[in-house]
Amino acid sequence: MGTLSTVKLPLESFTNNGDDIRGQLMVIGGQMKAPLVVPLLRMLMYVSLAMSIMLFVEKVYMSFVVGFKKLFGKKTEKRYKWESFKDDIELGNSAYPLVLVQIPMFNEREVYQLSIGAACGLSWPSDRIVIQVLDDSTDPVIKGMVEMECQRWANKGINIHYQVRDNRKGYKAGALKEGLKHRYANECEYVVIFDADFQPDADFLWQTIPFLHHNSELGLVQARWKFVNSNDCLMTRMQEMSLDYHFKVEQESGSSSHAFFGFNGTAGVWRMVALNEAGGWKDRTTVEDMDLAVRASLKGWKFLYLGSVKVKNELPSSFKAYRYQQHRWSCGPANLFRKMVFEIMTNKRVTVWKKMHVIYSFFFVRKVVAHIVTFILYCVVIPATVLVPEVMVPKWGTIYIPIIITLLNAVGTPRSIHLVAYWILFENVMSLHRTKATLIGLFEAQRVNEWVVTEKHGDASKAKTATKQSKNLGFKLSERLLMLEFSVGIILFICASYDFVHGNYYYYIYLYLQALAFIIIGVGYVGTDTPNS
Repeated sequence: MGTLSTVKLPLESFTNNGDDIRGQLMVIGGQMKAPLVVPLLRMLMYVSLAMSIMLFVEKVYMSFVVGFKKLFGKKTEKRYKWESFKDDIELGNSAYPLVLVQIPMFNEREVYQLSIGAACGLSWPSDRIVIQVLDDSTDPVIKGMVEMECQRWANKGINIHYQVRDNRKGYKAGALKEGLKHRYANECEYVVIFDADFQPDADFLWQTIPFLHHNSELGLVQARWKFVNSNDCLMTRMQEMSLDYHFKVEQESGSSSHAFFGFNGTAGVWRMVALNEAGGWKDRTTVEDMDLAVRASLKGWKFLYLGSVKVKNELPSSFKAYRYQQHRWSCGPANLFRKMVFEIMTNKRVTVWKKMHVIYSFFFVRKVVAHIVTFILYCVVIPATVLVPEVMVPKWGTIYIPIIITLLNAVGTPRSIHLVAYWILFENVMSLHRTKATLIGLFEAQRVNEWVVTEKHGDASKAKTATKQSKNLGFKLSERLLMLEFSVGIILFICASYDFVHGNYYYYIYLYLQALAFIIIGVGYVGTDTPNS
């Protein structure tokens, strides 16, 4: 008994000490909550709401511009002169401008034939068009196949040049810049750019070149993208919703009101003089296309978006490829904003109104605020208020503004309106990845210049076959597990459960769904083949 009692006393003492420690931690937490946690969370809430209002105003403004033009105004392209080219007996084909078509590619085994074939099939006088394939491939087998394809078209009488270089400096921008150094390229008046998965219709040049030919102030004509694999899976459907909004609203409003928008890097025609005057291609960021567009705009050149001209292309059908693409598209603009903000402010060739549009609307709100506010408000502030009920987000910030913004985004793709709930949850998850990339760009942190070429499949049926094969082979969870997304999902699940037991705002309904979305994506179960709805 004496021995037992000597053991029991330390155990009781340990238990009591544990209770004391927990009690002390709760007291310390309670003491820190009022003077520190509550004010910080409240400040974060006010900042998030302010950014939410900025984004809301920007979305409403762009939608109003597009809606007003459609209802009461004439189409943007009607403001510019357009006349079809007419044959001239004396001048012959020299009456047509010389056009260069550039196709940059990198190990594009699945799509090189599609893109080269589509470019060689463009309808234009054969002696007034030059096709230039810029192959940065590192796989000698693919390199050989691309060269043979170019030779095959050359044997058919197509003026096609296969160009390679001994390095990948500057990635796509470096390839395009190197391609323009050739004498035959400098003789061209216009340059058209198609990424390796883009397949223009035969009449693409007939629809676009006349705008540049008859309107000397235009430096760029941008066509719209049409997605050939949007029905592959739920992820591609949601990508389609976001990109349709980008083209139908953002590009259209920029073209209508300011004659400025970001060049999409492909399916566009540049006036060679405008491209050279802007300083040509630069590789200082991963958005060389946007960089060129901003510099050309600061030189006074105007841009035209043609929503009626659509070019077929492919959406990323794997989540890994989509993440790499979104990192580049989020990090690059933020980094370019950092590099160019003072250059834009001090520019004397454009109006103050246009400079404000580029700095505030184009860069700050759409490329910085839009990513950060989505994650901070919906995935940080709202869940945190469950644990800190002293801070309450107003209803207009949690319901009214988000609903309006969502509807404005979804209206661009009416056929997918029933998927809007999935789209919201998916975009909120992606906002974590985009916020991280945006901050990397703003502070020029590691991975700021990371460039991973988006994987392409070329044929939807091939993509589905590859997906099914990968399913049969199985996968390692460690290769697909995204710890950051998975961890956020667990935290949101805990917040949802706490709100279910102790809360009064019914946030748990949203939080459980958002937690599930984070966890599903965190374990890599996204971007897989599913039946079409």
